[in-house]
Amino acid sequence: MLAKLNAMDTWRRNLYVLWFGVFMTGIGFSEVMPFLSLYVDTLGHFSKNQLTLYSGMAFMMSFLVQIFVSPLWGKLADSKGRKLMLIRAALGMAVAFGLMGFVTNVWELIALRALQGFFGGFVSNANAMIASQTPKEHSGYALGVLVTGITAGNLLGPFVGGVLASIVSYRMAFFITSGILLLVLILVIWLVKEEFTPIARGKALKAKEVIEKLPYARVTLGLFITTMIVMTVNTSISPIVALFVRELNHGAGNTTFLAGVIAAMPGIATVIAAPRFGRLGDHIGTRRIIMYGFILAFWVFIPTSFVTSVTQLAIMRFMVGISDATMLPAIQTLLTKTTPKEITSRIFAYNQSFQSIGAVAGPLMGTVVASYMDYRGIFLVSGLLIAVNAGLFMWNTRVLKDLK
Repeated sequence: MLAKLNAMDTWRRNLYVLWFGVFMTGIGFSEVMPFLSLYVDTLGHFSKNQLTLYSGMAFMMSFLVQIFVSPLWGKLADSKGRKLMLIRAALGMAVAFGLMGFVTNVWELIALRALQGFFGGFVSNANAMIASQTPKEHSGYALGVLVTGITAGNLLGPFVGGVLASIVSYRMAFFITSGILLLVLILVIWLVKEEFTPIARGKALKAKEVIEKLPYARVTLGLFITTMIVMTVNTSISPIVALFVRELNHGAGNTTFLAGVIAAMPGIATVIAAPRFGRLGDHIGTRRIIMYGFILAFWVFIPTSFVTSVTQLAIMRFMVGISDATMLPAIQTLLTKTTPKEITSRIFAYNQSFQSIGAVAGPLMGTVVASYMDYRGIFLVSGLLIAVNAGLFMWNTRVLKDLK
């Protein structure tokens, strides 16, 4: 296997190694969803309200920190190299996850979740490396493949975490994830190659100068907002998926297992479809493929609010994964095509910050909407957000109509 990787073109080898890396990073960030509150409950004697508060703090802390540090790591990547940032992120996250298995109180866990977010940036730097070192004619395909790892990791994470926690223990789940991230670290050091010309000391661009270098600044900001809303919609169901499954199944069957299957559906679909849509976008136009994704997402989310069985919900969530496969890699591709190479890392880091905002906003939105409109209301609101997102995207990218 390693011999085959070494014999590949550099960009292909980097792509496959980083796919595994972003997949495990996605799992690491999302696997705690099924059992984080239960783990928090083992760390003290809390009331129901306290448990809800501390669990929410622990879950969101990594994303909150990542919102602010991602641009800083992106700036450093443009001056020091993306491979170095990948090594930093993999090592930092491996240490943070390992230490989570040893915590004795909830504040230690919250602090380590913040540390996990602080050492993030693996995904944005993987995107930047693939975008900057892949031949232009393969960029849509490469980013499509990479996004399958990112999305599948995020969406399969809850299922993997639930299985690990049920087979071993909460603490052992953290240790296993730490070990896999150490494997990612070794693979990056050994197999990932980078052709990089560092920016001279003191020559790193300030945020204002980065914006001035963008040929389509309004388009770039619009793509950030598009990413944020897509992530918000994707994660809005997270707080209630098990409860909705239980309601549909009238309390029968293994709710935890069925909820894990539902959580896995979008990831499975994205893994299957994203590379194919990436190639299609290279031929018919990246902007057009994103619009198709918006149309599909709208016509999936609205009917989901009317499902009457777990099977119907699984099918609709699978279709959500298909819409993700059209939009997420294409957004990355548009960022690549409209960004000068010398600021690619910065732009992808900013995009990561907007993804993190969406990852925080989604569960909050889902919780609030469910409290006022029941679980089904989440899908209606998500469909409306998709429609708004499509309108914003069309307006902000209208200057790119002829760009493939």
